[in-house]
Parts: sequence; structure tokens; C-alpha cells
Amino acid sequence: MSFQCTIVTPEQQLLDQTVTQAILPAHDGQIGILTSRAPLLVKLGLGKLQIDLAGGKRQTYLVDGGIAQMKDNKLTVLTSAAWAPQDIDAAAARAEYDEALNAKPSDQRGVQDRQRKLNRAKMKQEMAGAK
Repeated sequence: MSFQCTIVTPEQQLLDQTVTQAILPAHDGQIGILTSRAPLLVKLGLGKLQIDLAGGKRQTYLVDGGIAQMKDNKLTVLTSAAWAPQDIDAAAARAEYDEALNAKPSDQRGVQDRQRKLNRAKMKQEMAGAK
């Protein structure tokens, strides 16, 4: 059994296909989505979004926040940023990490922003290595 999945960023629609399963990086842990799931609205965190396509192929994206809604056998993922492994430049991700590591935050918000950038750059490096 399958359902429709759409992934959208402010810049583009990344995916609009029939899928058999999705694993989302919710803000408080991973959540699996299968066909005929009860309606759901969930806040996303930084992490891997795994999609199993109807043909048996798996696609993985790194997403950075957003929301996901499952309703009427349709999953819609709205995220501020998403990257497929093949689109991530490992050297650029390393440079992002180094830049965040060398940042000198002056307040608590800056510390949180620095940590988020470090986490995102580290995950990009991991995803780039998994190509």
C-alpha cells in the first residue's frame, strides 16, 4: 500500500511521488509514517528524512526544521531547507563547520545559533560521505 508524498522548500518542490513509507525527524524524535495513518501534524527538527518510493528505492534528505502533515493518505512536508546527499559539497560542509566552530557568540541566542550551525554542518558532512 502507498500514499502520496510532497516535500517543499521555499525555493522548490523536491518530491511529489507515491511512497510506501516515510521516516521523519520530528523535533522530539523520529516518527514513521505508513499508509492510512491517522491525521497528524508534527513539528520537524534537524535530521534525516527517509522516503521509501513505491518502486522499492529509498531517498534520503537532510531537512532543517519545518512541519509535516499527514491527512487523507497524503504526506506534505514543508521545510525551510532540505538537501539530497548528492547535492551536498563535503568541503563546503567542512568550511561551514569550521566557521561555526570559530564563531564567538555574545549571548545565549548566539550560543544556540552556533550549536545549530555546528549540528547542521556535521550532518551535512555525514550525508555527503554517504553518497
